Amino acid sequence: MKKILYTFLSLMIALMGLVSCSDDQTYAEQKDKERNAVDAFLKRDVTIVGPNGDTICNVGVINVISEQQFYKQDSTTNLDRNEYVLFSNSGIYMQIIRKGVGEKIAKGHTRQIACRFIEFNILGDSLQLRSDVSYWHTNPDILAVTNTSGTFSASFITGDQAGPMYQTYGEEKVLDGWLAPFPYIRVGRQTTPDGEIAKVRLIVPHTAGQSNAASNVYPCFYEILYQECRD
Repeated sequence: MKKILYTFLSLMIALMGLVSCSDDQTYAEQKDKERNAVDAFLKRDVTIVGPNGDTICNVGVINVISEQQFYKQDSTTNLDRNEYVLFSNSGIYMQIIRKGVGEKIAKGHTRQIACRFIEFNILGDSLQLRSDVSYWHTNPDILAVTNTSGTFSASFITGDQAGPMYQTYGEEKVLDGWLAPFPYIRVGRQTTPDGEIAKVRLIVPHTAGQSNAASNVYPCFYEILYQECRD
């Protein structure tokens, strides 16, 4: 049932993308439209709501800081000022809500990480996917993440364990946007009341996004929880 549902959702997302690009815009025009949408999103005080009108996430007005400022702050973003760091090379914006428990992924190591997330289409102003609900409790997206000399790569676990991201977009390679936090967060499991797992928010341009975003040139907002899988 889950596979049937997410195949349908995948087709709907693809259709929406085709419609959005049906006015023969050039790629340069599409990129301008994407940049304008992100600029507006930063200033809009957005609240993301679910299909029943429930509040999922209040994004707020975003205060962008440089990478230099981010590193001066010990690779943190000030939550009271709602800071997001902009990585200029990739165009990804990141807010670290919690750095998490456990350890960072060491160089030369691969670890399996479960992700629960919401995906919001900034250009379409719409919630596309979410796995932070009971329906997906037993099937989060699982990433096999490798640190190769400080460069992170990852693939989704497929088959019966596949989560909604893989089932919807069908890409085994993990989008670059989801890898951006790994140099800065710890990935473990919550073992104490105060030991909460890593949580980040991201604004991901189409160049670092999933296949539909890449094809149709739109940016996405993500809120993601990263947790190490059990042995």
